[in-house]
Amino acid sequence: MASGQAVDLEGFTMTDSIMSKAATMEIPINSNGDTRVLGEDDGLEQAPNAQWSLHGRVGHPGHRDLQQVMVSGPNLNETSIVSGGYGGTAEGIIPTSSIKGPSLHSGSSPTVAEEATRGVAVEKFDMMKKWSLNTYKCTKQLISERFGRGSRTVDLELEAQIEVLRDTKRKYETVLRLARALTNHFYSMVQTQHALGDTFADLSQKSPELRDEFGYNAETQKLLCKNGETLLGAINFFVSSINTLVNKTMEDTLMTIKMYENARLEFDAYRADLEELNLGPRDAVTMARIETAQQQYQIHKDKYERLRSDVIIKLKFLEENKVKVMHKQLLLFHNAISAYFAGNQQQLEQTLKQFNIKLKPPGADKPSWLEEQ
Repeated sequence: MASGQAVDLEGFTMTDSIMSKAATMEIPINSNGDTRVLGEDDGLEQAPNAQWSLHGRVGHPGHRDLQQVMVSGPNLNETSIVSGGYGGTAEGIIPTSSIKGPSLHSGSSPTVAEEATRGVAVEKFDMMKKWSLNTYKCTKQLISERFGRGSRTVDLELEAQIEVLRDTKRKYETVLRLARALTNHFYSMVQTQHALGDTFADLSQKSPELRDEFGYNAETQKLLCKNGETLLGAINFFVSSINTLVNKTMEDTLMTIKMYENARLEFDAYRADLEELNLGPRDAVTMARIETAQQQYQIHKDKYERLRSDVIIKLKFLEENKVKVMHKQLLLFHNAISAYFAGNQQQLEQTLKQFNIKLKPPGADKPSWLEEQ
């Protein structure tokens, strides 16, 4: 009986395989859509044997009638995907039972995409939680300091240097604003002198009785206009340098100071939280919270000290840079103004050469530097 059962099972497997192939090759179609006999196909040569095998096992528990299979269709796990069309070789057949997908495994574990999405969501939630907790602690510390109930870390020497820098920046902004106003007014005066010189020159040609007088004044206004353009070049260089010092160099240092002040507030907030926990009970839960608070306190302490060191270094370099820049610019401004109002054209031009200031060539179509402001 054991051997007979083995033969029956083997026959059942062979029958299923042949039925699947027979269902695939049942109706051959040529390139024009007409049916034809494929006598040269190996699969059709095996058809009589397959038919004998099917009808030779009538009454067997694993028997399936070929007509019933053709009507009801094969099972999903017994179908095949044929590459290359009907009548292809067995090498192009891919059993669908080997294809696995999410729809065939509804009870399987979550996919990789779902796990990645869940991981991103958890990470964002943790970031939001930390940010909320940090904001709460800092707000609490800030309110406590404002109402005089909380203590704050103070570096008197550094705080004094920061206040001096802010006051210096305000004063330099005033110098910058006034220098720009002087430039605008002086530019208007130079334009007026230029127009007046052209008018005198025109009247000199049309008024023979006053030709010499109009000619003298025309030359004078043209000379003043030329010296005024030279002075405008010097003042423009002065304004540009002060603007860089105030709005870039000083502003960069103040940004670092702002980061330092925020770090100081966070450090004091976590310090106050640790001190409050140390005053409470010493049970297991509290000890775990104290350990966590100690770690956070150390992290923010290191951040505070690092930014404090950065501020000290930047303040030092800023002071050195400020002295160097202002020494050069104040000397330029003084020499140029003095030479212009003294009428010393040679000294005025020499001042611009000394500081490597180049003016726009006369008659250039490009707008002047003041028109570009």
